[in-house]
Amino acid sequence: MARRIDKELEEFRRIMEVPSTFEEGFRWSSLLGAIFVALLMVPGAIYMGLLAGVGIGGAAQWVTVILFIEVARRAHKHLSKSEIFVLFFMAGSMMGGLGLGVNGGATSGLLWNQFFIQSDAAAANGIADQIPMWVSPPLTSQSYADRSFFTADWIPALIMVVLGTSISQISNMVLGYGLFRVASDVEKLPFPMAPIGAQGIMAMAEDIEAKNAKSAEDSWRWRVFAIGGAMGLAFGAVYLLLPVLSGALTGTAIQIFPIPFSDFTPKTGRYLPAFPTGISWDLGNFITGMVLPFYGMVGSFIGLLITAIANPLLYHFNILNNWKTGDDTIATIFKNNIDFYFSFQIGIALAIAVVGIWQVASSMVQNRREARANGQAHQSPWASAKAPEGRGDINWWLIILCYFVVTSIYIGTSVFLLYMYHDYHWNSGIQHVLYVLLFLGFFYTPLISYVTARLEGMVGQVVSVPMIREAALILSGYRGIACWFLPMPIANYGTMTVFYRQCELTGTKFTSIWKTQIILYPIILISTLFFMNFIWGLAPIPSFAYPYAQKMWELDAANRCIMYSATTGEYSMFEQAWNVWYFAAGGGFGLALFMTMATLGAPIMLTYGVVRGLGQTIPHTILFQFIGALIGHFYFKKRLKLKWRQYIPVVGAGFGCGMGLITTMGVGITFLSKSVIKMSF
Repeated sequence: MARRIDKELEEFRRIMEVPSTFEEGFRWSSLLGAIFVALLMVPGAIYMGLLAGVGIGGAAQWVTVILFIEVARRAHKHLSKSEIFVLFFMAGSMMGGLGLGVNGGATSGLLWNQFFIQSDAAAANGIADQIPMWVSPPLTSQSYADRSFFTADWIPALIMVVLGTSISQISNMVLGYGLFRVASDVEKLPFPMAPIGAQGIMAMAEDIEAKNAKSAEDSWRWRVFAIGGAMGLAFGAVYLLLPVLSGALTGTAIQIFPIPFSDFTPKTGRYLPAFPTGISWDLGNFITGMVLPFYGMVGSFIGLLITAIANPLLYHFNILNNWKTGDDTIATIFKNNIDFYFSFQIGIALAIAVVGIWQVASSMVQNRREARANGQAHQSPWASAKAPEGRGDINWWLIILCYFVVTSIYIGTSVFLLYMYHDYHWNSGIQHVLYVLLFLGFFYTPLISYVTARLEGMVGQVVSVPMIREAALILSGYRGIACWFLPMPIANYGTMTVFYRQCELTGTKFTSIWKTQIILYPIILISTLFFMNFIWGLAPIPSFAYPYAQKMWELDAANRCIMYSATTGEYSMFEQAWNVWYFAAGGGFGLALFMTMATLGAPIMLTYGVVRGLGQTIPHTILFQFIGALIGHFYFKKRLKLKWRQYIPVVGAGFGCGMGLITTMGVGITFLSKSVIKMSF
């Protein structure tokens, strides 16, 4: 049977081709860019994440690139695509903050840890005094009153930050590269979504080449990027700059568009019981709807409509029985999770994982059949796999050695922490957790990473088995909550394969990325810790000064406590939320949906979109994304054809840059106003 071709994915595949030569992109001048981002962009990213739940990663990346391009031009030099990509990667890594919770109001890192131990959810579930010292100090620590990480009480947590981030960076880079070699060089997969991230780099490089050749009229990418940047500047001035400046100068934030969203649930609950309604006014959602695959956005909207019909019915049949008229979005989502969606979502996520694994397996079987039909069955794909000349590849034995060393360090550290937590007494609980660690590190992680690498290469999707870590820990029989805070050897390295494809598309040697990461790590770590400490010292986190964190973090804390309470040995929220029948219903519904869509020949992204819309994530962003997708598909795509797929990622990059620039300026003014020392005379 002939392989079915998804037309939409084919559009993405044809945007860019892999070049024939590769260049070194690392320069010691890049170190100046790292320091620039560390001093100016990292504090802005942390602040804006807490304030509005948005990041300025795009702005940091593009500002760094543009600044260095202009400096180089005045020195009568020009930057290659490889050098631009390295600068772009460097600034993005700074904004990622090694997973320390720098960008987008992420509920992770030290700021989150200090909040969680003091949260109402932790206190209500009786786990605040059980949180290990390598996560955060006991509540009796003076550091909470002083709002400072730089005290003796935080030393264990800081040591774990350094150890965890260093190991994770090594493993992500090396093992992600190894999976890319398998998916790209051995199995020749196309990675249809990778060109989206590489288009902005091409815009910068094309602008340089056009200006050097005095033919700027050919530089369409730069013009499109500038249009997106102007849109981001204009919208950001109203949406983010105004509340930031008004809050800094007057003490009262003026919001024309409510942050993070307008909540209509208390009013619409009379007509749509148990269904959260509202709108997120971030214009970035509109742009995102145009950038992402159209049928993915359509599927999300269909899933949202199904949820809008299902929730009132579930309420009518007394399944969503905790919801009360007048509840807002946050209360509605949390209560629905407890009543139904916690178990149902796990079932749907498991269905996605099963389908993803099935797609990978069926693809491998079909490739084998095609090889037999072509008389190539005797040839191993590994035998014909050859890395392109000059790309900067390394030997396979280094990749395998890195995997075993990293996994062993994770397991050894986790077991030692548990042993220490139990006053240096070995028990059966620790032994059972060791079995869990061995299973996750040496079986689950390589399996799911390979499946994801193939799925990213085929359709641009990530797969994961839901709650595998949680289920393994619960079934281990361990009693206590320390197991939830271990540096466990569970990861999905397959997601890094798209990054390496983007690196390849821009003609950048892989060694450039590895050199940059070695130089960047200490700068990222020091700047992130310093500015987190500084921002915590300005005001409690969360508080009225940070509306996004104040609104969303308590919900996340309550949801986490559902799982954490499962190993306390007492009746918990987990027992209330877990229902095997709802889990089975979610799994059955998900599998039936995928089978139906496949039978009808529906686009792949439509199916994934429907599943996404069915989730209990906050639905307020989907409407704007859907409107953007409609306008992009039925107006711009008809006029511009395939060029639309080339234009819109560049517009999105420019929009993110403009938004980040204008808000970073506001954050700088805020920091200046907070740093003023009032004299007594």
